Amino acid sequence: MAAPASPRPRPRRRLGRWPLLFVAILAAHSMAIYLFTRGFLLTRTELDLHSRRDDRTGVSPGCASWPPPAVDRLVIVVLDALRFDFVAPSTFFQEKQPWMDKLQVLQKLAADEKSSARIFKALADPPTTSLQRLKALTTGGLPTFIDVGNSFGAPAIVEDNIIHQLVNNGRRVVMMGDDTWIQLYPEHFNMSFPYPSFNVKDLDTVDNGVIEHLLPSLHKNDWDVLIAHFLGVDHAGHIFGVDSTPMIQKLEQYNQILAGVIDVLRSLSKPGGPHENTLLLVMGDHGQTLNGDHGGGTAEEVETSLFAWSPKSPPDAVLSILGESSCSVDVHGKEVCISTMQQLDFAATISALLGIPFPFGSIGRVNPELYALSAGSWENQRMGTNACTSHNDLESWMRRYAEVLCINSWQVKRYIDLYSATSVIGFPSEDLQHVTDMYSKAQRNWSASLKSTCSSETGSQEEIKEGKSSVLQWQIDAYTNFLQSFAKLARSAWTEFDLWLMGIGLLLMILSAIAQACALVKLNIVCQSSDQESSSSRVISKFCFAFLLIAIRAASFLSNSYILAEGRVANFLLATSCIASVWHSITEGNFGRENFVFLLLNIFTRYGIEFGMSKQLAGPTISKDHSMSITCKVIGVGSCNVLLDLFPIISLALVAYITLKCISYAICQRFLKYFVLSGTILSYVSIACHWTSESTLFPRAGTMQEFGRTLAPRFVYAIGVLSLAISALYRIFAPADYLKMNKRITDLSTAMLCSWSPTILILLGRQGPFVALICITGAWCIIKLQQSHQRQSKPDRPIPCADPVPVIQWSLFAVCLFYLTGHWCTFDGLRYGAAFIGFDQFHIIRQGLLLSIDTFGVSHILPIISLPFIAIVWFNTAPKDNKVKDSIINNLKQVLLMYGLITAITATMTIICVTIQRRHLMVWGLFAPKYVFDAIGLLLTDLLICLTSLYYS
Repeated sequence: MAAPASPRPRPRRRLGRWPLLFVAILAAHSMAIYLFTRGFLLTRTELDLHSRRDDRTGVSPGCASWPPPAVDRLVIVVLDALRFDFVAPSTFFQEKQPWMDKLQVLQKLAADEKSSARIFKALADPPTTSLQRLKALTTGGLPTFIDVGNSFGAPAIVEDNIIHQLVNNGRRVVMMGDDTWIQLYPEHFNMSFPYPSFNVKDLDTVDNGVIEHLLPSLHKNDWDVLIAHFLGVDHAGHIFGVDSTPMIQKLEQYNQILAGVIDVLRSLSKPGGPHENTLLLVMGDHGQTLNGDHGGGTAEEVETSLFAWSPKSPPDAVLSILGESSCSVDVHGKEVCISTMQQLDFAATISALLGIPFPFGSIGRVNPELYALSAGSWENQRMGTNACTSHNDLESWMRRYAEVLCINSWQVKRYIDLYSATSVIGFPSEDLQHVTDMYSKAQRNWSASLKSTCSSETGSQEEIKEGKSSVLQWQIDAYTNFLQSFAKLARSAWTEFDLWLMGIGLLLMILSAIAQACALVKLNIVCQSSDQESSSSRVISKFCFAFLLIAIRAASFLSNSYILAEGRVANFLLATSCIASVWHSITEGNFGRENFVFLLLNIFTRYGIEFGMSKQLAGPTISKDHSMSITCKVIGVGSCNVLLDLFPIISLALVAYITLKCISYAICQRFLKYFVLSGTILSYVSIACHWTSESTLFPRAGTMQEFGRTLAPRFVYAIGVLSLAISALYRIFAPADYLKMNKRITDLSTAMLCSWSPTILILLGRQGPFVALICITGAWCIIKLQQSHQRQSKPDRPIPCADPVPVIQWSLFAVCLFYLTGHWCTFDGLRYGAAFIGFDQFHIIRQGLLLSIDTFGVSHILPIISLPFIAIVWFNTAPKDNKVKDSIINNLKQVLLMYGLITAITATMTIICVTIQRRHLMVWGLFAPKYVFDAIGLLLTDLLICLTSLYYS
């Protein structure tokens, strides 16, 4: 009988090439995401055209040129992140909150001077980041999602805008406050006082700078438009939330400032005074959630306020224009009325008020109520050449407003025509034809309207008056319908999707995922020996179970509700795998403590995700003004404050003890062990010093407080960088011994974890130790369960094929940690305060790096560099005679491939989701941010896996 064929030897030279596989995967994913992003996140075509003073409409008299100015000077006070309920009286809401009714000066003016003061609910278009809102406010266009990436470094705006038109038409503009204006308009201001805006922990520098220059500037005559941009409310929201003492203090400070501004304007508004015909606007660029976040499209974020007041009162007929609004009594029993306007209309309205050409790309409508509040718009000053006798102020104003809308509509139609001619895709032909017909119908009736309102009709005065008003109202309605229809069309179909690029990118993602799966299957086949057929069914069942969990999570991305609940979905699937593991252990009669601990951990994580997703941990620290109030009421405020200060430090000590024990046990190389031990001790002591310096329980000595506040975090960062360097040097120069490969990988993995973890922990803030304990417990449970399952299998048969269940559990657990720490897959979920721990000044690379580490630390960095521990579990558990030299490297390759494939599948499903939902109402508020986070997460995962493969190859 012939001897059985021996297994084909595996060439060891192939083992050195396996990092190239991950590099190829990274390159394929990068190309796929690049192509899809180019097709999906295209900005609208920006036309490099500007309106000019000598533009002529060619329509008819009264609509031949730009409208004359209605105001002489304009004061714009921007209160960043001004919520609607900061300005509106509390009686307009179901429940009074502590932050309401703080801007009393505005409410009093709106109640006492109804004909010259009005509160507006201003509706912004998402995304509601500051750059998009300022760009949209000044250009009159809709914001584009791609500009979110420029929020930290705003490029100069080249598209036509009101600032450019002001300068070109000889108006002098003065700016003070947020330096974003200088980045957007670097050479447009006659005088500017910019202050750095990105340090969200600084509530006062920008505001104090504005206060210093605002009131003195109001007494000067060297400007026509003054812009004062305050940031305190926005920063207070980011750090402390809306329901906090710093927020209320800021609002009260603004109330005093605005009272001073109004007093100065009123005192200088007498006939012949510098502010006789000045208009004051107090406005927000966007709103904010109760946790101080903004960027999305929720009602809290898009609803902001605009308050307008003219020292010179218009005629009483203005109340007829302002009549359609919501009215209620305020806390003092006086009636206050509130109107609603779109921020899209801001640029066109300001242009009409100041008498400058409308920005070429503006698609908004001149708001009738805001335009009517200016007394200058009521002057009997005809814009056309035909003299018509007006019978009253209201008819005169309606005629003038109709002429303004005529020019407004002509300008928008001109933009539509040129945009459709030059844009690659343009607008849908049917919708475009519809708005074109609406414009043509309105213009055909314009001449007839002029004749009917200017002709000497016979009949009673009342009949003539009523007839002219109805004709003018019909004309106003015709122009309004055209402008609103096109704005609706632009909102629904503005973004130009390049379906070819999107399709190629999606196809490349699918092909790369298939190739990744094939590589994993091939590796498993190569690794298995000929006598392992009996174990194949068990391996296949585990792979099927893991794939089912991945498929359920990926399919959930098709629903916007499940995307919002992604943390809960991941926790549910993790709990499902835990229950399956418990059931398997019970059937095998081997129910261990790790099963029970894992069940409890899932329950605790579920409540932690609810706590994190409610954003009760606003900013890098636990705010005493947030929803710990229930516990504080039970144990007392003083005891609660003591617990909030001491508990994190006590938990940090426990984490440090566990970490030091693990280092002593895991690292064998003496120099590396003592270096990591000393670095870890110094890092944790520095973190404790940092938190102590922020505590109210300990005396705040000047030197100690300065060290804890700034030097201690920098010390932690420096130790982390040094530890990474030492680990890399040890990897390069330490002798490679395959017989001790498991010990070598353990040394390197432990050193790498200890290099990253202190930095991530300090950036997480005082929730960090709790998260670390959860992370350590979860890792212990997953590894112990894996060891338990391996012992239950036949120990005499090695299974080089890595177990996919612990890998999918580790991936789901990483998702849970992301949401448990208060992060979101939206830009308003970024914890900007973490980027300034240890620093006061903004530097885009440094702060961007810290923000990235905080965002992806517990969800990507720590889980991926911990994967080798899952890979070496089999090696450490198997009998000595079954330990193949190359098996540990094979297992590590399989684990890295599995983890990367899991991330690639979920990212691919996200791409499919946003492709399907590209016309969904929530595409820019929810689906696009989800895509951006998953795409960045996939590339980061691939990069870390590449580095890990090189590190251990």
